Amino acid sequence: MLRPLGLTVSVAVAAALLPIAGTGFAQEAPTYPLWPAAKSGAPLETGDANHAGDVPTITVYLAPQEKATGAAMLICPGGGYGFLATDHEGKQVAAWLNSIGIAGVVLKSRLAPKYHHPAPLDDARRAIRTIRLRSKEWGLDPGRVGVIGFSAGGHLASSLATHYREANPVPGDAINGFTERPDVAILVYPVINMNADITHRGSVENLLGKSPKPEDLDLLSNETQVNAKTPPTFLAHTQADTAVPVENSLAFAMALRKHKVPFELHVFEKGQHGLGLGKGAPEFGVKGEPTFQAWPDLCAAWLKSRGFLGK
Repeated sequence: MLRPLGLTVSVAVAAALLPIAGTGFAQEAPTYPLWPAAKSGAPLETGDANHAGDVPTITVYLAPQEKATGAAMLICPGGGYGFLATDHEGKQVAAWLNSIGIAGVVLKSRLAPKYHHPAPLDDARRAIRTIRLRSKEWGLDPGRVGVIGFSAGGHLASSLATHYREANPVPGDAINGFTERPDVAILVYPVINMNADITHRGSVENLLGKSPKPEDLDLLSNETQVNAKTPPTFLAHTQADTAVPVENSLAFAMALRKHKVPFELHVFEKGQHGLGLGKGAPEFGVKGEPTFQAWPDLCAAWLKSRGFLGK
């Protein structure tokens, strides 16, 4: 989900509500700061721990006990690295994941104009390690933790899948004892390339600034970072997407194929950018597209084949 540069959107940090089918928003989901002991909210940045934009968080939607498989997905909403579409690319996605027994963990990362790379990636890395660190408490399997991202959130998810760091135990810091590598990645109309005409310029500027270094553009064009250890990946895009061209998904898929990484790619003919689960987002002027509504079921079947819907 993208929005033109220059528009500012405030993002609430309050605990989210989980939509329960037939009953509306009925169950609160807890929100946790990723660096609860950090003086400024998060390391490496000059922030204010009392200001919501300086405190990256995760909101944890656990699946109903009778459906829970123990798997979890870190959810990265889109927004061009300048805001977060936390409803149709966050809460609604968590509700869908819960319906198939998977915990949905919505990431609120730090954003432009105050924050640039590597802050969002640091937040995603910390988030997936937090899920694994607290997996026993939340009834989750640390060996079945994936990432799903939309638009610029898809770039963040693909960054986590290609720029992760392995476990590095440090005395007194248990969280570093867990790998950042997602077990699977799901990329929905993702921004992948930072260099070519197929990129989304707003995302590039928000992430890397108005005059990005060529080496950073190369490093974060994530199709160039795929290797044999990149996690199995599911991709969904539309041919009609004019904001983030389908060539982004095609480039990542071809890189996966080159390195013999399992993947599944679905390209739909119709549908504008920012469809979420396919129903669109009226608040952003995005109309639903019935054909694109097929991707969650296709993805669920793929997740089942990867062992995410049962042990």
